[in-house]
Amino acid sequence: MKRTELGRTGTTVSQVALGCMLMGTYTDQPTSYRMLDAFLGAGGDFLDTANCYSWWHAGSAGGESEELLGRWMADRGTRDDVFLATKVGGIVTDVPAALVDGRADWDVASKLFEGTGADVVRRGVDASLRRLGTDHVDLYYVHVDDPATPLEETLEALDGIVRAGKARHIGWSNVRTWRLERIRQLADRHGWTAPVAVQQQHSYLRPAPRTDRAGIAGPELLDYLTAHDDLSLVAYSPILQGIYDDPDRRAAHRMWSAYSGPDSEARLAVVGKVAADLGVTGNQVALAWLLHQRTPAVVPIVGTRTWEQFEAFRPALDVELGAEHLASLEAAGA
Repeated sequence: MKRTELGRTGTTVSQVALGCMLMGTYTDQPTSYRMLDAFLGAGGDFLDTANCYSWWHAGSAGGESEELLGRWMADRGTRDDVFLATKVGGIVTDVPAALVDGRADWDVASKLFEGTGADVVRRGVDASLRRLGTDHVDLYYVHVDDPATPLEETLEALDGIVRAGKARHIGWSNVRTWRLERIRQLADRHGWTAPVAVQQQHSYLRPAPRTDRAGIAGPELLDYLTAHDDLSLVAYSPILQGIYDDPDRRAAHRMWSAYSGPDSEARLAVVGKVAADLGVTGNQVALAWLLHQRTPAVVPIVGTRTWEQFEAFRPALDVELGAEHLASLEAAGA
């Protein structure tokens, strides 16, 4: 697996991160261990989790993913072999209220997040370190940008965590471009630790013009990150839960409304043609396209629930998109 620099930190990570959100809940321990072992064996080291994963699973309160990773690192002795990222701010303070018929109601949940006040951030990192069984994480994200808390309060707390050696780097997720610029200005003004990574939803399909979601990387953010290469774009949902190969899955995807339209239909058609030309799947083409991006460069997070899904992603690492295929993919759209 190829490697890429995280921002301009001098630290390199694997070109793909393994999303561990479902480990310990939807994915059992033996399967999780098998995927983690295989990812490490293939040269991967970037592991992505959060303190809230997965509160929406029946009987879960969050933290199971971190606990499983802690057990795996202890059992395998792999802490020094991985680049470990976790997050704070996504815990839901009233889980029953955020569940409807056993499923997460994200509109309700978004009003119940724990926020990023200084005490939440400080307690959060200590709790994550206990679950992970380590004295530091490599990257500590604000999971959900919190406009109700002064940025100065959050940044000062994060800076204290880095100075205490509990995190090496910080990042931000689900954030608007103007807020990101404000964060960077405040960090520079006060001499606080600045983010080196931004985690947003990003895929080959472009959000529809009417879409206004803080968590989706739109043209403005992509331009901003191209101009500021000290920030890495870490892309979650890079294949949008596998919609490139499955129209039924596409129609059922809760986020499809953010993408549906003539532009996406045109781009899906080209993905299908390229996939047929190369003898691969549409999902693999979409992931390979992200790995070819340089403006900005992208580190996709591949979240796999089953071993079969894990095996399906691996061939994308070897898909070589030639100039003609890249040009057709770039030009596609309405």
